[in-house]
This record gives sequence, structure tokens and C-alpha cells, in this order.
Amino acid sequence: MISLSLVAIGLVVVVLALLGLRLHAFLAMMLAAFVVALVTPQDALVGYAEHQQSLGKMSAGEVAKFATSTPPDRVLKAFGETCASMGLLICMASIMGKCLLDSGAAMRIVQALLSLFGQARAHIAFVFTGFGLAIPVYFDAVFYLLMPIGKAMARVTGGNYLLYILTIVAGATMAHSLVPPTPGPLFAAKELGVDVGTMMVGGLIVGLFTASFGLLYAVWANKRWKIELPPEDEQAAQQAENKELPSLGFSLLPIVLPVALITFGSFQAKMPWYADSNVALSIGAIISLWLLARQRQPGSEPVNDAVQAAIMSGATVLLITAAGGAFGSTLRQTGVASVIQSLGADAAQTWALPICFCITALVRTAQGSATVAMITAAPLARAFMEAGDLPFHPVYLALAVGCGSKPIPWLNDSGFWIITRMTGMKETETLKIVTPMMSLMGLVGLPIVMIGAWLFPMR
Repeated sequence: MISLSLVAIGLVVVVLALLGLRLHAFLAMMLAAFVVALVTPQDALVGYAEHQQSLGKMSAGEVAKFATSTPPDRVLKAFGETCASMGLLICMASIMGKCLLDSGAAMRIVQALLSLFGQARAHIAFVFTGFGLAIPVYFDAVFYLLMPIGKAMARVTGGNYLLYILTIVAGATMAHSLVPPTPGPLFAAKELGVDVGTMMVGGLIVGLFTASFGLLYAVWANKRWKIELPPEDEQAAQQAENKELPSLGFSLLPIVLPVALITFGSFQAKMPWYADSNVALSIGAIISLWLLARQRQPGSEPVNDAVQAAIMSGATVLLITAAGGAFGSTLRQTGVASVIQSLGADAAQTWALPICFCITALVRTAQGSATVAMITAAPLARAFMEAGDLPFHPVYLALAVGCGSKPIPWLNDSGFWIITRMTGMKETETLKIVTPMMSLMGLVGLPIVMIGAWLFPMR
């Protein structure tokens, strides 16, 4: 069971580095990767390489070379492979998200949905808007965009402020963990060999159930608790009223076209080049750049400055993700897949989804970041794949990891503080109302994923 001990060492190093030493997530992941690589014995490396050879992923020469490779070589190779796999996707998604916000396209989509559902059902519009925008845009940016509108809506209706807060969170938080190209689900899909289009479809389906539960919870909570709109926010969202916005069709195009191309490609026996996720996201980014240039007002920020800011943000996420890829690779090289296989194929198949969920939830609760939790847990989920034939498609493992990244948001979560500070809620109110909702949404998602794996295994 030495492999499990090495895995435990890796997880402890990550958590202690994040919480005890207060290291950046990139440094914590890289430190854990080097530690695990250094303490992994030669026998484990040989066993891992031979297992890869039996799967047809290594030749005899590669097995011999791998068994004698140094810890830095193994860590840096995995780091580079993750960068090559996800670098363009993350950068293009960052550019797209920045351009959608700066051009007013995101605001135009919000207004369209609010007009469609009407004032009485504005909370439903917030769920759909939050979910849709959080696919190309990070959770904090979506919350920053929608919360002033929620405050303005509370001012107009004279109430339901908590309802608008919760429905914005319910939509945005689930897309953040279930639907690529946001980094967490994108990494999980790549790590588990899941087509990005398949992950998108699966994330949308599971997200429909979990966000619907979040909507029901929000309605219930709004009747149970009363949160007042802070007096200083009485004039919120006025800055957007006089801004010229693009048409709805142009606003949706950078989002809809890449999703359509990727989804189309996932159902083809031979994927067309234009349906490749890297190409599709690049097309979306180019359209969003054109849209930003088209909407640019005299004296506003140059387009190149917006791109620069997006690339800087995306580079940070990419470094964390690549470090997670290196850490995950060193965990797999301990031979943990063989240990899982030795526990019994039936047990591994039966408990794979809840175990992956629990591991992700444990890491999320310990260190706060949903993305870091998914990056940490996805390589362990892959070990279940390598342990033997799963009776279901690996997309269900990725979805279980995504759902597991929801429990339990509390004081160590940056999103917790964004919600608390922007809404004017007290920390105790956020813990009492928002934390249970997000945790329960993840818990609701697990049985949905398990039922899907049972009814539609897609083997």
C-alpha cells in the first residue's frame, strides 16, 4: 500500500503549503510534484511504466528510459505536456471572456434574458444568465457583472434581494465547475481523456439539474430570511444604462459558434479540423475581439490593452493548471492505479464516482479553491480508469469531480468573500445561507451523475 501513502503525502504537502505556508497555488502544486517524484521508489516507476506498456502507451524503449529518468525530468515533462494540451484553450477563453465584458455583449445578453422572463421572473433569468456567461467567463467576473443588476432589480421591485443574490450564484457556480472552457472542467476532461464537446454536453445536463435545485433553494431561502439592500448600493448599475450595446445576435455569436462547432465535432467519427476545441475557441476569441473593436468608444481602453489583461489573467490560470498536471502525473507514477485494481474491480467500479466526489470535496474544503480541488482530484480519478475497464464513460468521473468541487465554501474561499463583500451580507449570513446552497447543489449533482452512468453508460 506504499502507493496510497505516497498519494497521501502529496495531498498533505499541497494542503500544508496552501494553508500553513500561504504559498501561491502554482508553487504549492510544483512543490508537491517534486516531493512525490523524489520519494517514489524505482520499483513503482517500473511497475507504472510496464502498466503503460500493456495499455499500448509506451514502447519497450520508453519503459527503460522512463524507469531511469530523474524526478525533475518527469515533473517538467508532465508540466510541458499540460501546457501544450491546454495553453491555447485557456488563453483564448480568457480573451473571449474579457472582450464579452468590455464590449457590452455580456450586458446585452443579460438585458435580453431579463426582457424575456419579465420582472416577476427575473430570478429565473439570473440563473440562466449566470450559467451561460460562466462558461466562457470566470465566476468572479460574472458575479461582478450581474450583482449590480441584481441590486438595481431589488431597488425597482422593493424586495427579493436575497433571491437575486442566490440565483446569480446558483447559475454561475455550477457552470464554473462543470462546463469547459473554464479551467477546472477543462483540466478534468483532458486528464481523463474526455472529448471537450462530450464534457460540455454532460456538464450542461448535470448543471440543469443542480442549478434548478439552486433555484428552488433560493426561492425557499428568500421566504425564510430577509437581506436588505445596503443603502450605499441604492444607485448601483447606473453606469451601464447609457452605454451603447451590441446587438443580441453579435453578442451571442462568440459563445454559440464555438460551442456548436465543438459539440458537432464530438458526434463525428472523424472530427473536422474546424471542430477541434483549440480552433473553435480561437474562432470565438477572434469574433469577440472584432466585437470589442466595433464597440470601442473614443477615449476607451485600446483593444490591445484588453488582450494584454486577458493574457496575464489566463497565464496565471495556465501555470496553476500545468503545475496540477505535473502533480497529477507524479501521483499516477506511484502505481496507485494498480492498488485500486488490487482492491477488486467490482469495488472500484461501484465506488469510483462517490470516492472521486469525496476527494474533491475534501480538498475544496481544506484549501478553498474549486479549480485547485478539481486539478488535484482529477489525476486520482484517472487512476480508476487505469485500474481496469469502467462500466461507464469517463465523462462521469469528470462530472463527479466537478460536483465534488462545490462543498464546502467557507472563509478560505475567495468566492465566499466576493459574495460577502459585494452583497453587503455578514460573514455569518453567507455561511448560513450561501454555503449550504452551494454544498447541496454539489451533493444533488452526485446522484444525478451516478444515475446517468447507470442508465446511459456510453461505453
